[in-house]
Amino acid sequence: MYLTDNKDKRNAILIELFRNSSLKKQVWKTQLNNESLEELSGLAQTAGYDVVEKISVKSNKINPRSFLGKGKIEEFKGLVQQHQADWVIFNEDLTPSQNRNIESSLKCTVIDRCALIIEIFAKHARTREAKTQVELARLNYMLPRLTGRWSHLSRQRGGIGLREVGEKQLEIDRRLIQKRIFKLKRELENIDKEKKTQRKNRSNIFKAALVGYTNAGKSTLMNRLTGSSLLVENKLFATLDSTVRTLKISGNYKILITDTVGLIDKLPHSLVASFKSTLDEIRYANLIINVIDISHQCFDKHINTTRKVLRELGVSDIPSFRVFNKIDLIQAKEELNNLKRRYPESIFVSGENGSGIDLFKEKIKFSCKLLRE
Repeated sequence: MYLTDNKDKRNAILIELFRNSSLKKQVWKTQLNNESLEELSGLAQTAGYDVVEKISVKSNKINPRSFLGKGKIEEFKGLVQQHQADWVIFNEDLTPSQNRNIESSLKCTVIDRCALIIEIFAKHARTREAKTQVELARLNYMLPRLTGRWSHLSRQRGGIGLREVGEKQLEIDRRLIQKRIFKLKRELENIDKEKKTQRKNRSNIFKAALVGYTNAGKSTLMNRLTGSSLLVENKLFATLDSTVRTLKISGNYKILITDTVGLIDKLPHSLVASFKSTLDEIRYANLIINVIDISHQCFDKHINTTRKVLRELGVSDIPSFRVFNKIDLIQAKEELNNLKRRYPESIFVSGENGSGIDLFKEKIKFSCKLLRE
Protein backbone atom coordinates (compact mmCIF):
# COMPACT_ATOMS: atom_id res chain seq x y z
CA MET A 1 0.00 0.00 0.00
CA TYR A 2 1.25 3.47 -0.87
CA LEU A 3 2.00 5.48 2.27
CA THR A 4 1.67 9.28 2.41
CA ASP A 5 4.17 11.47 4.26
CA ASN A 6 1.50 12.74 6.69
CA LYS A 7 -0.51 9.88 8.16
CA ASP A 8 -2.89 12.32 9.90
CA LYS A 9 -4.20 13.77 6.65
CA ARG A 10 -7.46 12.15 5.50
CA ASN A 11 -8.44 14.13 2.39
CA ALA A 12 -10.26 11.68 0.14
CA ILE A 13 -11.63 11.62 -3.39
CA LEU A 14 -14.59 9.28 -3.94
CA ILE A 15 -15.14 7.47 -7.23
CA GLU A 16 -18.32 5.71 -8.31
CA LEU A 17 -18.63 3.70 -11.53
CA PHE A 18 -21.81 4.49 -13.48
CA ARG A 19 -22.76 1.79 -15.98
CA ASN A 20 -25.09 3.61 -18.40
CA SER A 21 -25.68 1.01 -21.10
CA SER A 22 -29.16 2.29 -21.90
CA LEU A 23 -29.99 5.93 -22.64
CA LYS A 24 -33.63 5.12 -21.93
CA LYS A 25 -32.75 4.30 -18.30
CA GLN A 26 -30.18 7.07 -17.91
CA VAL A 27 -32.27 9.31 -15.62
CA TRP A 28 -33.08 6.43 -13.27
CA LYS A 29 -29.50 5.18 -13.29
CA THR A 30 -28.14 8.67 -12.64
CA GLN A 31 -30.42 9.01 -9.60
CA LEU A 32 -29.41 5.58 -8.31
CA ASN A 33 -25.77 6.44 -8.89
CA ASN A 34 -26.03 9.70 -6.95
CA GLU A 35 -27.64 7.89 -4.03
CA SER A 36 -24.87 5.31 -4.06
CA LEU A 37 -22.22 8.03 -4.14
CA GLU A 38 -23.87 9.83 -1.22
CA GLU A 39 -23.90 6.57 0.75
CA LEU A 40 -20.19 6.14 0.03
CA SER A 41 -19.65 9.70 1.26
CA GLY A 42 -21.49 8.83 4.48
CA LEU A 43 -19.31 5.77 4.94
CA ALA A 44 -16.13 7.77 4.33
CA GLN A 45 -17.16 10.46 6.82
CA THR A 46 -18.04 7.81 9.40
CA ALA A 47 -14.52 6.40 8.98
CA GLY A 48 -13.03 9.87 9.55
CA TYR A 49 -12.19 10.97 6.00
CA ASP A 50 -12.62 14.52 4.71
CA VAL A 51 -14.34 14.19 1.35
CA VAL A 52 -12.88 16.79 -1.04
CA GLU A 53 -14.34 15.48 -4.32
CA LYS A 54 -17.02 13.04 -5.47
CA ILE A 55 -16.79 11.72 -9.00
CA SER A 56 -19.16 9.60 -11.07
CA VAL A 57 -17.48 7.75 -13.93
CA LYS A 58 -19.55 6.55 -16.88
CA SER A 59 -18.20 3.31 -18.28
CA ASN A 60 -19.40 -0.11 -19.35
CA LYS A 61 -15.99 -1.73 -19.59
CA ILE A 62 -13.70 -2.65 -16.69
CA ASN A 63 -9.98 -2.53 -17.35
CA PRO A 64 -8.60 -5.77 -15.83
CA ARG A 65 -5.29 -4.08 -15.07
CA SER A 66 -6.28 -0.66 -13.71
CA PHE A 67 -10.09 -0.91 -13.41
CA LEU A 68 -10.50 2.28 -15.48
CA GLY A 69 -8.88 3.42 -18.70
CA LYS A 70 -5.55 5.22 -18.91
CA GLY A 71 -7.22 8.55 -19.72
CA LYS A 72 -9.40 8.47 -16.61
CA ILE A 73 -6.49 7.46 -14.41
CA GLU A 74 -4.52 10.47 -15.70
CA GLU A 75 -7.52 12.70 -15.04
CA PHE A 76 -7.74 11.47 -11.46
CA LYS A 77 -4.02 11.97 -11.01
CA GLY A 78 -4.53 15.66 -11.74
CA LEU A 79 -7.41 15.84 -9.27
CA VAL A 80 -5.32 14.16 -6.56
CA GLN A 81 -2.65 16.80 -7.02
CA GLN A 82 -5.19 19.63 -7.24
CA HIS A 83 -6.92 18.69 -3.98
CA GLN A 84 -3.75 17.42 -2.29
CA ALA A 85 -5.71 14.24 -1.64
CA ASP A 86 -4.03 11.43 0.25
CA TRP A 87 -6.73 8.83 -0.35
CA VAL A 88 -8.90 7.70 -3.25
CA ILE A 89 -11.88 5.52 -2.37
CA PHE A 90 -13.66 3.41 -5.00
CA ASN A 91 -17.28 2.39 -4.52
CA GLU A 92 -16.43 -0.95 -6.12
CA ASP A 93 -14.39 -3.99 -5.16
CA LEU A 94 -10.89 -3.82 -6.66
CA THR A 95 -8.68 -6.81 -7.32
CA PRO A 96 -5.31 -6.74 -5.52
CA SER A 97 -3.48 -6.00 -8.80
CA GLN A 98 -5.91 -3.23 -9.76
CA ASN A 99 -5.43 -1.68 -6.33
CA ARG A 100 -1.63 -1.73 -6.64
CA ASN A 101 -1.61 -0.40 -10.20
CA ILE A 102 -3.93 2.51 -9.40
CA GLU A 103 -1.86 3.41 -6.33
CA SER A 104 1.29 3.34 -8.41
CA SER A 105 -0.26 5.75 -10.92
CA LEU A 106 -1.97 8.15 -8.51
CA LYS A 107 0.81 8.16 -5.89
CA CYS A 108 -1.65 8.01 -3.01
CA THR A 109 -3.42 5.36 -0.94
CA VAL A 110 -6.30 3.65 -2.76
CA ILE A 111 -8.97 1.57 -1.03
CA ASP A 112 -12.22 0.01 -2.20
CA ARG A 113 -15.68 -0.18 -0.65
CA CYS A 114 -14.91 -3.46 1.10
CA ALA A 115 -11.81 -2.06 2.83
CA LEU A 116 -13.74 1.06 3.88
CA ILE A 117 -16.55 -0.92 5.51
CA ILE A 118 -14.07 -3.20 7.28
CA GLU A 119 -12.28 -0.08 8.58
CA ILE A 120 -15.56 1.25 10.02
CA PHE A 121 -16.33 -2.11 11.63
CA ALA A 122 -12.85 -2.11 13.19
CA LYS A 123 -13.41 1.37 14.68
CA HIS A 124 -16.79 0.38 16.17
CA ALA A 125 -16.00 -3.10 17.48
CA ARG A 126 -16.32 -3.16 21.27
CA THR A 127 -16.81 -6.73 22.50
CA ARG A 128 -14.43 -9.67 22.20
CA GLU A 129 -16.73 -11.29 19.65
CA ALA A 130 -17.02 -8.21 17.44
CA LYS A 131 -13.26 -7.57 17.55
CA THR A 132 -12.56 -11.19 16.62
CA GLN A 133 -15.06 -11.11 13.76
CA VAL A 134 -13.67 -7.88 12.33
CA GLU A 135 -10.04 -8.97 12.62
CA LEU A 136 -10.84 -12.19 10.78
CA ALA A 137 -12.53 -10.26 7.97
CA ARG A 138 -9.62 -7.81 7.78
CA LEU A 139 -6.97 -10.54 7.57
CA ASN A 140 -8.94 -12.48 4.94
CA TYR A 141 -9.12 -9.27 2.93
CA MET A 142 -5.43 -8.50 3.43
CA LEU A 143 -3.98 -11.95 2.65
CA PRO A 144 -4.28 -11.87 -1.19
CA ARG A 145 -3.03 -8.26 -1.16
CA LEU A 146 0.33 -8.97 0.44
CA THR A 147 2.03 -9.51 -2.92
CA GLY A 148 3.85 -6.34 -3.87
CA ARG A 149 4.15 -4.94 -0.35
CA TRP A 150 7.85 -5.75 -0.31
CA SER A 151 8.59 -5.10 -3.98
CA HIS A 152 9.89 -1.62 -3.04
CA LEU A 153 13.00 -3.29 -1.57
CA SER A 154 14.16 -4.39 -5.00
CA ARG A 155 13.46 -0.95 -6.49
CA GLN A 156 15.01 1.32 -3.88
CA ARG A 157 18.66 0.67 -4.69
CA GLY A 158 18.59 -2.18 -7.14
CA GLY A 159 20.88 -4.06 -4.81
CA ILE A 160 21.63 -7.76 -5.16
CA GLY A 161 19.61 -9.92 -2.83
CA LEU A 162 16.96 -7.33 -1.95
CA ARG A 163 14.34 -9.11 -4.03
CA GLU A 164 15.01 -12.30 -2.08
CA VAL A 165 14.64 -10.38 1.18
CA GLY A 166 11.22 -9.13 0.05
CA GLU A 167 10.12 -12.60 -1.01
CA LYS A 168 11.21 -14.10 2.32
CA GLN A 169 9.41 -11.38 4.26
CA LEU A 170 6.32 -11.94 2.13
CA GLU A 171 6.29 -15.65 2.97
CA ILE A 172 6.80 -14.90 6.67
CA ASP A 173 3.90 -12.44 6.66
CA ARG A 174 1.67 -14.86 4.79
CA ARG A 175 2.37 -17.67 7.26
CA LEU A 176 1.78 -15.39 10.25
CA ILE A 177 -1.54 -14.19 8.84
CA GLN A 178 -2.69 -17.71 7.98
CA LYS A 179 -1.78 -18.84 11.49
CA ARG A 180 -3.70 -15.91 12.99
CA ILE A 181 -6.73 -16.62 10.77
CA PHE A 182 -6.78 -20.23 11.97
CA LYS A 183 -6.67 -19.07 15.61
CA LEU A 184 -9.46 -16.53 15.08
CA LYS A 185 -11.67 -19.14 13.44
CA ARG A 186 -11.18 -21.41 16.45
CA GLU A 187 -12.12 -18.54 18.77
CA LEU A 188 -15.29 -17.84 16.80
CA GLU A 189 -16.19 -21.52 16.85
CA ASN A 190 -15.96 -21.45 20.66
CA ILE A 191 -18.08 -18.29 20.78
CA ASP A 192 -20.61 -19.96 18.49
CA LYS A 193 -20.80 -22.95 20.86
CA GLU A 194 -21.43 -20.59 23.78
CA LYS A 195 -24.22 -18.87 21.85
CA LYS A 196 -25.81 -22.18 20.91
CA THR A 197 -25.90 -23.09 24.60
CA GLN A 198 -27.53 -19.73 25.38
CA ARG A 199 -30.12 -20.26 22.62
CA LYS A 200 -30.87 -23.74 23.94
CA ASN A 201 -31.55 -22.32 27.40
CA ARG A 202 -34.11 -19.92 25.97
CA SER A 203 -35.55 -22.21 23.29
CA ASN A 204 -39.04 -22.12 24.85
CA ILE A 205 -39.19 -18.32 24.84
CA PHE A 206 -40.60 -16.39 21.86
CA LYS A 207 -37.83 -14.52 20.04
CA ALA A 208 -38.09 -11.49 17.74
CA ALA A 209 -35.15 -10.00 15.82
CA LEU A 210 -34.85 -6.37 14.77
CA VAL A 211 -33.20 -6.22 11.35
CA GLY A 212 -32.71 -3.44 8.84
CA TYR A 213 -30.40 -1.09 7.05
CA THR A 214 -27.66 0.52 9.08
CA ASN A 215 -28.73 3.64 11.00
CA ALA A 216 -32.44 2.77 10.71
CA GLY A 217 -32.80 3.32 14.47
CA LYS A 218 -32.97 -0.28 15.69
CA SER A 219 -31.11 0.44 18.93
CA THR A 220 -33.35 3.43 19.69
CA LEU A 221 -36.42 1.23 19.19
CA MET A 222 -34.89 -1.47 21.38
CA ASN A 223 -34.38 1.06 24.16
CA ARG A 224 -37.93 2.37 23.76
CA LEU A 225 -39.46 -1.14 23.78
CA THR A 226 -37.50 -2.66 26.64
CA GLY A 227 -36.32 0.30 28.72
CA SER A 228 -32.68 -0.62 28.09
CA SER A 229 -29.87 1.85 27.44
CA LEU A 230 -28.01 0.61 24.38
CA LEU A 231 -25.55 2.90 22.62
CA VAL A 232 -27.38 5.17 20.18
CA GLU A 233 -25.45 7.27 17.66
CA ASN A 234 -26.39 8.86 14.37
CA LYS A 235 -23.66 6.92 12.59
CA LEU A 236 -23.45 4.04 10.14
CA PHE A 237 -22.72 0.73 11.93
CA ALA A 238 -22.70 2.30 15.40
CA THR A 239 -23.76 -1.11 16.79
CA LEU A 240 -22.06 -4.33 15.71
CA ASP A 241 -23.03 -6.72 18.47
CA SER A 242 -26.33 -8.54 18.68
CA THR A 243 -27.95 -7.60 21.99
CA VAL A 244 -30.84 -9.49 23.60
CA ARG A 245 -33.31 -7.81 25.95
CA THR A 246 -36.61 -8.92 27.48
CA LEU A 247 -39.89 -7.32 26.43
CA LYS A 248 -42.78 -7.84 28.81
CA ILE A 249 -46.26 -7.23 27.43
CA SER A 250 -49.64 -7.33 29.17
CA GLY A 251 -51.21 -10.77 29.15
CA ASN A 252 -48.16 -12.44 30.70
CA TYR A 253 -46.19 -12.40 27.44
CA LYS A 254 -42.40 -12.62 27.76
CA ILE A 255 -40.56 -11.98 24.51
CA LEU A 256 -36.84 -11.75 23.77
CA ILE A 257 -35.94 -8.90 21.41
CA THR A 258 -32.59 -9.06 19.57
CA ASP A 259 -30.93 -5.99 18.09
CA THR A 260 -28.76 -7.16 15.17
CA VAL A 261 -25.92 -5.63 13.16
CA GLY A 262 -27.05 -3.16 10.50
CA LEU A 263 -27.13 -4.16 6.85
CA ILE A 264 -25.92 -2.25 3.81
CA ASP A 265 -25.83 -2.64 0.05
CA LYS A 266 -22.86 -4.71 -1.14
CA LEU A 267 -21.93 -5.81 2.37
CA PRO A 268 -18.51 -7.52 2.03
CA HIS A 269 -18.78 -11.32 1.92
CA SER A 270 -15.85 -11.59 4.34
CA LEU A 271 -17.87 -9.68 6.94
CA VAL A 272 -20.99 -11.77 6.34
CA ALA A 273 -18.92 -14.92 6.85
CA SER A 274 -17.14 -13.56 9.93
CA PHE A 275 -20.39 -12.39 11.53
CA LYS A 276 -22.04 -15.79 11.12
CA SER A 277 -22.66 -16.28 14.84
CA THR A 278 -24.16 -12.79 15.12
CA LEU A 279 -26.39 -13.23 12.07
CA ASP A 280 -27.49 -16.63 13.41
CA GLU A 281 -29.61 -14.66 15.90
CA ILE A 282 -31.83 -13.86 12.91
CA ARG A 283 -31.97 -17.50 11.79
CA TYR A 284 -33.19 -18.67 15.20
CA ALA A 285 -35.84 -15.95 15.59
CA ASN A 286 -39.56 -16.74 15.61
CA LEU A 287 -40.34 -13.32 14.20
CA ILE A 288 -38.34 -10.86 12.09
CA ILE A 289 -39.11 -7.16 12.46
CA ASN A 290 -37.78 -5.18 9.51
CA VAL A 291 -36.98 -1.65 10.72
CA ILE A 292 -36.92 1.05 8.02
CA ASP A 293 -35.88 4.69 8.27
CA ILE A 294 -38.89 6.31 6.62
CA SER A 295 -37.16 9.71 6.51
CA HIS A 296 -34.40 8.42 4.22
CA GLN A 297 -34.90 9.25 0.55
CA CYS A 298 -33.68 5.77 -0.43
CA PHE A 299 -35.82 3.73 1.96
CA ASP A 300 -37.26 1.68 -0.95
CA LYS A 301 -33.74 0.60 -1.86
CA HIS A 302 -33.07 -0.22 1.80
CA ILE A 303 -36.15 -2.48 1.86
CA ASN A 304 -34.91 -4.34 -1.23
CA THR A 305 -31.37 -4.70 0.16
CA THR A 306 -32.68 -6.10 3.46
CA ARG A 307 -34.96 -8.51 1.61
CA LYS A 308 -32.01 -9.68 -0.50
CA VAL A 309 -29.74 -10.27 2.54
CA LEU A 310 -32.50 -12.14 4.41
CA ARG A 311 -33.01 -14.32 1.35
CA GLU A 312 -29.26 -15.06 1.22
CA LEU A 313 -29.36 -15.98 4.92
CA GLY A 314 -32.16 -18.45 4.17
CA VAL A 315 -34.70 -16.87 6.53
CA SER A 316 -37.32 -15.66 4.04
CA ASP A 317 -39.82 -18.18 5.43
CA ILE A 318 -39.70 -16.75 8.98
CA PRO A 319 -42.82 -14.62 9.73
CA SER A 320 -42.08 -10.90 9.53
CA PHE A 321 -43.53 -7.42 9.36
CA ARG A 322 -42.24 -3.93 8.64
CA VAL A 323 -41.83 -1.06 11.06
CA PHE A 324 -41.26 2.40 9.59
CA ASN A 325 -39.23 4.38 12.11
CA LYS A 326 -38.44 8.11 12.48
CA ILE A 327 -41.92 9.38 11.54
CA ASP A 328 -41.10 12.45 13.67
CA LEU A 329 -38.83 13.55 10.82
CA ILE A 330 -41.68 13.57 8.27
CA GLN A 331 -42.96 17.15 8.27
CA ALA A 332 -45.88 16.82 5.84
CA LYS A 333 -48.80 14.90 7.38
CA GLU A 334 -50.22 14.08 3.93
CA GLU A 335 -46.92 12.46 2.90
CA LEU A 336 -47.06 10.21 5.98
CA ASN A 337 -50.71 9.34 5.29
CA ASN A 338 -49.84 8.39 1.70
CA LEU A 339 -47.09 6.07 2.98
CA LYS A 340 -49.52 4.48 5.44
CA ARG A 341 -51.93 3.80 2.58
CA ARG A 342 -49.06 2.40 0.53
CA TYR A 343 -47.99 0.03 3.33
CA PRO A 344 -51.26 -0.81 5.15
CA GLU A 345 -49.87 -3.86 6.99
CA SER A 346 -46.93 -1.96 8.47
CA ILE A 347 -46.42 -0.12 11.75
CA PHE A 348 -45.33 3.54 11.83
CA VAL A 349 -43.40 4.69 14.90
CA SER A 350 -40.87 7.10 16.30
CA GLY A 351 -38.24 5.54 18.52
CA GLU A 352 -37.21 9.08 19.42
CA ASN A 353 -40.49 10.35 20.93
CA GLY A 354 -42.38 7.08 21.42
CA SER A 355 -45.16 7.75 18.93
CA GLY A 356 -46.81 4.49 17.80
CA ILE A 357 -44.87 2.33 20.28
CA ASP A 358 -48.00 0.97 22.01
CA LEU A 359 -49.39 -0.14 18.64
CA PHE A 360 -45.98 -1.66 17.85
CA LYS A 361 -46.10 -3.71 21.06
CA GLU A 362 -49.62 -4.89 20.25
CA LYS A 363 -48.43 -6.02 16.81
CA ILE A 364 -45.62 -8.05 18.41
CA LYS A 365 -48.08 -9.52 20.92
CA PHE A 366 -50.53 -10.44 18.16
CA SER A 367 -47.74 -12.08 16.11
CA CYS A 368 -46.58 -14.02 19.17
CA LYS A 369 -50.14 -15.20 19.93
CA LEU A 370 -50.77 -16.14 16.29
CA LEU A 371 -47.54 -18.15 15.97
CA ARG A 372 -48.16 -20.00 19.26
CA GLU A 373 -51.58 -21.24 18.16
